[in-house]
Amino acid sequence: MKQVFESLNSGSVALFDLPTPSYSDGDVLIRSTCTLMSAGTERMLIDFGRSNLLQKAQGQPQKVADVINKSRTDGLLSTIDAVRNKLSQPMPLGYCNVGEVVAVGSDVTCFKVGDRVASNGPHSELVAVPQNLCALVPSLVTDESATFTIPASIGLQGIRLAKPTLGETFLVSGLGLIGLLTAQLLTAHGCKVLGFDYDPMRCSLAQELGISTLDLSSAVDPISWCFDSTSGLGLDGVLVTAATTSSQPIHLAAQACRLRGRIILVGVTGLQLERDLFYKKELSFQVSCSYGPGRYDPAYERDGHDYPFGLVRWTQQRNFQAVLHALSSGVLRTESLVSHRFSIDDVVSAYDVLIGSEPSLGILLTYSGDVNPRDNSVLLPKSPVTLGLNLDCKPVQPSLGFIGVGNYASRTLVPAFAKSGANLYAISSSSGISPVHIGKKFGFCKATTDYRNLLDDPLCDTCIIATRHNSHAALVQQALAAGKHVFVEKPLCITSEELDSIESVSSSGKILMVGFNRRFSPLLVELRALLLRLQGPKSFVYTCNAGSIPPDHWTQDPNVGGGRLLGEACHFVDLLRHLADSPIESLQFFPAYDRKPCPDTFSLQLRFVDGSIGTVHYFSNGSKLYPKERLEVFADGRVIRLDNYRKLQAWGIPGFFTRRRFSQDKGQRDCCAAFIECIQSGLPAPIPPSEIFEVQRWLLSAVNK
Repeated sequence: MKQVFESLNSGSVALFDLPTPSYSDGDVLIRSTCTLMSAGTERMLIDFGRSNLLQKAQGQPQKVADVINKSRTDGLLSTIDAVRNKLSQPMPLGYCNVGEVVAVGSDVTCFKVGDRVASNGPHSELVAVPQNLCALVPSLVTDESATFTIPASIGLQGIRLAKPTLGETFLVSGLGLIGLLTAQLLTAHGCKVLGFDYDPMRCSLAQELGISTLDLSSAVDPISWCFDSTSGLGLDGVLVTAATTSSQPIHLAAQACRLRGRIILVGVTGLQLERDLFYKKELSFQVSCSYGPGRYDPAYERDGHDYPFGLVRWTQQRNFQAVLHALSSGVLRTESLVSHRFSIDDVVSAYDVLIGSEPSLGILLTYSGDVNPRDNSVLLPKSPVTLGLNLDCKPVQPSLGFIGVGNYASRTLVPAFAKSGANLYAISSSSGISPVHIGKKFGFCKATTDYRNLLDDPLCDTCIIATRHNSHAALVQQALAAGKHVFVEKPLCITSEELDSIESVSSSGKILMVGFNRRFSPLLVELRALLLRLQGPKSFVYTCNAGSIPPDHWTQDPNVGGGRLLGEACHFVDLLRHLADSPIESLQFFPAYDRKPCPDTFSLQLRFVDGSIGTVHYFSNGSKLYPKERLEVFADGRVIRLDNYRKLQAWGIPGFFTRRRFSQDKGQRDCCAAFIECIQSGLPAPIPPSEIFEVQRWLLSAVNK
């Protein structure tokens, strides 16, 4: 299938050939017939992509500060690599989609195959959209008109916040697509509607729709015009739908409002508010969030949990339905808002119009509808014959299939395995762009959105699993049952039942490896060699300044991510087990008090069979300016300290000189290379399975107490 993407590096737009998207139990799979380009949002994204690095930095000062802090703690090279990787990822464009439902997930109850729906899907021949982000299109509404559902819902949500009443006068500041739609909906509410814009053509179009307008490029004073239009009373409210970095639209709105007027920001403007105006008039100011309640709530969007009708009358889906009703009844008109139509195959020309000097407004993309929803794999430029097959058609080197290519996999695991000498054969992800983009970049043979293609492929003998944590156990078992070697990014699983199931199939003769990469860090390897020369029990103190993440992040969900104890602190428990070279005798978990379902500020106390002890401090409440990780070891009258995998120091060890590295090395590359070497040579797994299961069982016991 074809989908439109932008390069954030250059701002260029391209049409990608992708495998069809996978869809979850709560998703609707839609074959697109028509999509609408958003002049404001998409132009802003193109302009950002075409700006140079300095301009990008000036537009995102907080991200610049994050980059500087990261370079101080992790090193310059690691930081540059992270920034380049982020900017190289293609960004999907579009969010106004209409099409026909061709498949539904098992949990979908309000849609069926054959339904015509509007959704916030991107510019793509096929889209998978959660059911709460779709709405049925009435029979009287054309596909072209239905594409305006999403931008009209953005304006409608602003109107709901403004709470207009019959007879009030409202100004719409900015008469782009959203502004023109918003103005019509305000008229339907019984309001007298005024409009501002710098474009005479848009002002003229608004007047045809019954809106009194002022061309801001004229010599007329806009404040006087507003008071003249309201018999000197001032505006009851203003909806700002402009897109600008200037604060002038907010300033004009405040001047033109009456006492206790309402200002709602629907678009994007500067926010240098003049307190004196707001104070003396006691103005209300509010920022409207997208399509309405439910937006950015994973429980609503991803999991499909609707808000109670009696408590939240207007959710984003119900706003979609209200707009479609307005289109069906003729209250909302869109015919005059369409300025251009292009086929999806000619999308580059469409974006040339969008960002060019030619006047434009609503630009529609049309689709032929001949895409096959079952085409979930595509061949990439690298041919399978380059795999290096022997006479028995079996790979000479381990042939890897990646399941999941999120940030960590694409930035770290794939490059590490690429340098290990293994064949990068196939790559899978639920989103079609990720496997294609990463697959082309690193020379994979094929990309797919169905991981089962990898399990069934005899040319793929090794699976790398880097999906969300709650899927690890099932994927590990399926891969082992299919006769594959398995490398799973931590954690191995998130429940004791899953661990029991994995242990029961782990004796298949195939290597099972968990990505505990810190064992393989060059400085850590040297530290362990020093410890092997010392006598007596050891005392470990591992401090991780983990930093905070939002409580609603998927890793914090006990049923999806399992929490940060299982998801990240497992690294440090495994590492102390490795350095002690002795089984764990006890592990105690001491969380700091908070209201999170999975605490992420805690200490772990470990005792080992040989008498060694260890403490892991995992803190989410520290400063990002402080380095992330530090290990201190006390043993036999010596002290060894490892700082953030960049510096190794020792006290009391004659002849030892401090080791420093220019950039951080947490051992990912050596970890992957060790796994591949064991497959090639037939040696035992780099990490004994018994230690993997031991560490996992102790962690699960701590979680379950």
